Amino acid sequence: MGEGINGDAGDLAAAPYDQWLPFSPAGGSPRPSARYKVFDFRTLKWSALSAARDSSQLNIENNTTDPSFPALAGHSLVNWKNYIVVVAGNTRTSTSNKVSVWLINVETNSWSSVDTYGKVPISRGGQSVSLVGSRLIMFGGEDNKRRLLNDLHILDLETMMWEEVKTGKGGPAPRYDHSAAVYADQYLLIFGGSSHSTCFSDLYLLDLQTMEWSQPDTQGAHINPRSGHACTMIDENWYIVGGGDNASGSTDTIMMNSSKFVWSVVTSVPARDPLACEGLTLCSTTVDGEKFLVAFGGYNGQYNNEIFVMKLKPRNLVQPRLLQSPAAAAAAASVTAAYAVITDEKTRDIVATDDLDVKRVQPSGSSKQITTELDALNGEKGKLESRLAEVRDENSKLKDRLDMVKLSHGELTKELKSVQHQLAAEGSRCQKLESQIAAAHKRLESTDSLENELEVLRQQISQVEQTMTTAQRQKSGGVWKWVAGSAEISDDE
Repeated sequence: MGEGINGDAGDLAAAPYDQWLPFSPAGGSPRPSARYKVFDFRTLKWSALSAARDSSQLNIENNTTDPSFPALAGHSLVNWKNYIVVVAGNTRTSTSNKVSVWLINVETNSWSSVDTYGKVPISRGGQSVSLVGSRLIMFGGEDNKRRLLNDLHILDLETMMWEEVKTGKGGPAPRYDHSAAVYADQYLLIFGGSSHSTCFSDLYLLDLQTMEWSQPDTQGAHINPRSGHACTMIDENWYIVGGGDNASGSTDTIMMNSSKFVWSVVTSVPARDPLACEGLTLCSTTVDGEKFLVAFGGYNGQYNNEIFVMKLKPRNLVQPRLLQSPAAAAAAASVTAAYAVITDEKTRDIVATDDLDVKRVQPSGSSKQITTELDALNGEKGKLESRLAEVRDENSKLKDRLDMVKLSHGELTKELKSVQHQLAAEGSRCQKLESQIAAAHKRLESTDSLENELEVLRQQISQVEQTMTTAQRQKSGGVWKWVAGSAEISDDE
């Protein structure tokens, strides 16, 4: 992790991409010891909340005598209008067995509790809460009796009316401390979380129109199980930070492209880093046109009250032009040529203004002609937009193919490296075997020489033996001859 950033917008602009950096508030404003302060990115300072006393706000209970926000754990936050909506969570002082809701007014830095109606869910912590329009969608969690939940409830923030929603089969198992996000205002994504003994890395998708669950196939990086993490959706990219698996903290900041279900690792932090912890919060902001992730708090053996920021590298800004089909190229050329036709000064002025502006600046006598020309231009514009949509659709498909090719290329590259390592190992073995063979040849040559010497010795021994045998025979013949000669002498006598 690099050097920190002081509370200065210039430092934020100069920050490197995709790297977490600690952030110090401006003016030395003190960090919150509890979790009921608000950090303002306009002033880059912390400020405390106060209890609201404005009875004109919707369904507000003004009977509180404690000016401090209640201490909560396992609650959820969503941004709605000029409020931060605080939902559910565990508190030591509450005696209610129903989910509570609070509003924090970010303009006045005040808070208030809210009455809700309908089928109010049982109290819980560790649930996920997402916002679609003015509807707040709550899933799962753990109730006060430590029972795991996988129910779905919707709160209409305009009327503060709760509704329990029944979904199709195939949804997530009961869990808490998971993450959720909404993509394209139609799909609810649920990721990770834990039971009392297991952490999950699964991904579920709920179609909010049909209320049917599915479990999409994902690609890209391998994602470890985690719970207690934080997330935020920016365009189609879902960023997830922190969490853990009951053994260690999750050090990877990960991202999923929600339109393609492709995981990637944005960056990583060391083990035991404040960002590799459970219970932290995550949001995004834009400063001078640059998008930032902002993380705060969490627990990894100690409670943290630091701010960390990461400037995000722009993604998916340029559509890939490689592998473009002839049909897409022809359509793009047609669109380019058609737009070139309407670059005439008079026509461009007409296209650049709406109907009211055209009628206001042109003489009344030529209004019919202008209307005709405008209708023709609108018709041509519609055709061009249709062609452009086709080109974009084709480019999107080609981008998907390119992503698949890149993924396949990455896997093949890994496999190639593995084969290269195996070949290198086999080459090393071959060299060792060649050395052993050479040594064996030398030993064999030495053996041949010894065998030749042995043969010479054998021949010498054989000659010696023959000589000895001949000598013995000669000696033996002389004796018998002497004996025979003695006999002859005796006979003569």
